[in-house]
Amino acid sequence: MVPPRRPPWRSRPAREPDGELIVSRLYQEYHRPLLSFVVRLTAGDRQFAEDVVQETMIRAWRSADRLDADAPSLMPWLATVARRIVIDERRRKDARPPESGEGPLESVPVPDQMEDLLRQVVVSEAMRSLSAAHREILNETILRDRSVNEAAEALGIPVGTVKSRVYYAVRALRVALEERGVTA
Repeated sequence: MVPPRRPPWRSRPAREPDGELIVSRLYQEYHRPLLSFVVRLTAGDRQFAEDVVQETMIRAWRSADRLDADAPSLMPWLATVARRIVIDERRRKDARPPESGEGPLESVPVPDQMEDLLRQVVVSEAMRSLSAAHREILNETILRDRSVNEAAEALGIPVGTVKSRVYYAVRALRVALEERGVTA
């Protein structure tokens, strides 16, 4: 009587640490039929099918000690694993919101920086139209964000003069802006 032929993927007992040999033999024997099966499962998506076959082989390698050495073929086990991988991937994709292309992003309003630039130009022109004393007091109090007392100290003038100049400088700036079409 002839002893039962051991499948080619199983030349050694499963508990031996030579995982590369097991995977190599599994791959040689089952890659093509498994890929053909998975391509059908994935509706012809060969790239995805290759990934599924790869993952199936990794799982077979991890489970090598539990595979039946006396089984005539591992194809049913491999096909079941591959099918579950495809199902899990589809469920994972269905659980996430669908990805969208660039279309919706094109219609998102983007703040127009041109308006800010124009506003800066108009304000700069209006500031240039003010007297030197008014420009100086607005620079100290508004642009440098100094208090009236700090501005008086920095400019070497009395606090009352700073208050008066700020009042008249703001009025003059408002008029200059209105002349340029800017309203409150």
